[in-house]
Amino acid sequence: MQTLKTPLTKHLKKHFGFNTFKGDQEDVIENLLEGHDSFVIMPTGGGKSLCYQLPALISEGTAIIVSPLIALMKNQVDAIRGLSSEHGIAHFYNSSLTKTEAKQVKEDVSSGITKLLYVAPESLTKEENVAFLQGIKISFFAIDEAHCISEWGHDFRPEYRRLRSIIEAIDRVPIIALTATATPKVQEDIQKNLGMVGAKVYKASFNRPNLYYQIRPKKDVQKEIIRFIKGHQGKSGIIYCLSRKKVEEIAELLQVNGINALPYHAGLDSGTRARNQDAFLMEDADVIVATIAFGMGIDKPDVRFVVHHDIPKSLESYYQETGRAGRDGGEGICLAFYSYKDIEKLEKFLHGKPVAELEIGLQLIFEMVSYSETAVCRRKQLLHYFGEEYKDSVCADTGMCDNCAHPKEKFEGKEDVKILLQSILGLKEVFKAKYIANFVAGKASSDIKSFGHDAHKLFGKGEDIENEKDDKYWDATIRQCIIYGYIIKEIENYGILKVSKKGKAFIENPISIDLVKSHDYSDVDNGDIIIPQKSGAGAADEVLFNILKDLRRSIGKEKGLPPYVIFQDPSLEDMATRYPITMEELTNISGVGQGKAEKFGAEFLDIIERYVEDNDIERPLDVVVKSIVNKSAIKVFVIQSIDRKIPVEEIAEMKGKDLSEILTEIEHIVHSGTKVNLNYCIDQEIDEEDQEEVFEYFMEAESDDVEEAIEEFEGAFTEEEMRMLRIKFLSEVGN
Repeated sequence: MQTLKTPLTKHLKKHFGFNTFKGDQEDVIENLLEGHDSFVIMPTGGGKSLCYQLPALISEGTAIIVSPLIALMKNQVDAIRGLSSEHGIAHFYNSSLTKTEAKQVKEDVSSGITKLLYVAPESLTKEENVAFLQGIKISFFAIDEAHCISEWGHDFRPEYRRLRSIIEAIDRVPIIALTATATPKVQEDIQKNLGMVGAKVYKASFNRPNLYYQIRPKKDVQKEIIRFIKGHQGKSGIIYCLSRKKVEEIAELLQVNGINALPYHAGLDSGTRARNQDAFLMEDADVIVATIAFGMGIDKPDVRFVVHHDIPKSLESYYQETGRAGRDGGEGICLAFYSYKDIEKLEKFLHGKPVAELEIGLQLIFEMVSYSETAVCRRKQLLHYFGEEYKDSVCADTGMCDNCAHPKEKFEGKEDVKILLQSILGLKEVFKAKYIANFVAGKASSDIKSFGHDAHKLFGKGEDIENEKDDKYWDATIRQCIIYGYIIKEIENYGILKVSKKGKAFIENPISIDLVKSHDYSDVDNGDIIIPQKSGAGAADEVLFNILKDLRRSIGKEKGLPPYVIFQDPSLEDMATRYPITMEELTNISGVGQGKAEKFGAEFLDIIERYVEDNDIERPLDVVVKSIVNKSAIKVFVIQSIDRKIPVEEIAEMKGKDLSEILTEIEHIVHSGTKVNLNYCIDQEIDEEDQEEVFEYFMEAESDDVEEAIEEFEGAFTEEEMRMLRIKFLSEVGN
């Protein structure tokens, strides 16, 4: 498509105010600019939008962004316009426009002003629109929320299945497909349907370490929700309900109890929906009570909690909806209330559907039940569902889900696992979990009787009334064996269980295995809702931070923009830590580019300067961190801690991070040109001679790759030791 003369990071800084890319963003953008198809699977908050927004802004022509919701389009167009002085740089084109507005959009696109044009898939099917797009220079197509293509996805939309033929009729330019939720099955569907099987796939980790997951039994749920929200006074949150009636009821209940809440569902007229959504985005309402009609692509970074009054119909829906919390990396609490009656309601919704759709729906509900009732780490189970192995015990160490914060007692499961695996094989590997659980427990269901399996020699082999080993116990054991890798659940065959190679090896040679007892939701003593004591880095000066938030809100109202479009919370936190008083200092604040600084900065600088003078504040900017590129509050904290010779492990512990994450922060600091001195840590662990050898290696090596260095020294150093030595080398030699 084009060759970049200017480094991507400079474009990133200019347009978005960031100094470094997140995860695979840079690779994705380079691949797209080189003219190749890309498939991006990134969790909510991972920065998917930037993967097409930045290349669109710097490419010749207009990027066509296919997006499923009008609200989503409006939200993103507002955000892009906030980055530029050119109003027409981004437009949406859909049925909500008047004839005059539609004409203006076409004029801006034809004249080359518009770099991003958001369209609904339905708009692309109209011949007049196809004809118009055939006559303009298109840089690439971006298919947002690409999971809508798949029947296995949680938000299937038939019109998405037609996109491939329409794109080819317009212009077969590069395609980038993006989604926040894709199981391996959905991923395959998307690539096949869009004709991009050869696309480069970028799959980021689905783990959101700042989110706290909790499931509670559904008892006195309305009282519990009110109590929970009042414990988070003034914070933004979303409450999801399955029915419109329940949305209205809960919104009214919250209002009566003094909570600033509004309803949102498809039954409200479009004007009311838009007003309520804007009130939430503009911080005039703290809480939105909604059906799933609300939230897809809503880019509000400071949602602090997501509550599910009713359990969603699939884990994809749950993941997508909880993912709207804590998108700025700060506090995000995900609380769901569970009752098996809700599951029965979901199953009733499927009655009368075609057989294939019914089977898919039941399988998705089963996964949701498994997640809700499990006693193992919720993060581990959730990531396993998306085909990701969660290796670390970080959740257990930090208590970032209810099961890790309050673990159930473990017990030896070797014999039970063997019985279970033998039973699956004994029944020829053609039955689902529910059938197997009933069979092993000796529960003669009508299905089991019809197959004559109540007379099978293994029937009831796992029955143990005294120890409560009933069908629910065996169902929980099946779930844990799937996570351990002993059982494979075939999604394409609607959840039929097979024994893996690892499982067959286990039967031959059983080894010790820890199992945990599943939650019993028949006893609904609610207890207290546990709120984790973890949030983002925060601002050093809370008073100034709140003053800046109020200023942001008033500017937002004046300009008709959501406050976060002006500056996001991490930027305000950085300002309230480093007190910038000149335009140059402001552009060095995290997330503040030149355009934003010029557009919104003057009032913030005035208020900060007055605050500094009135309170006689010595600004850390003058003293410590002049040369830091990515100057967030945590970086200031890390530098000050190193100056005080606090061990790196302790710095990590104080910030609720692991050692690797803190080393990454220090690496960013050093790469940006700031010198740090870790000798107080390194000298305790590594001999001076060994340090010199590593220095000599890095002086002559072609790259500073840590893995290559470890290999060169034949594993004499751990990864953490080598990273610290590299930091020392770069700091002393390069800075």
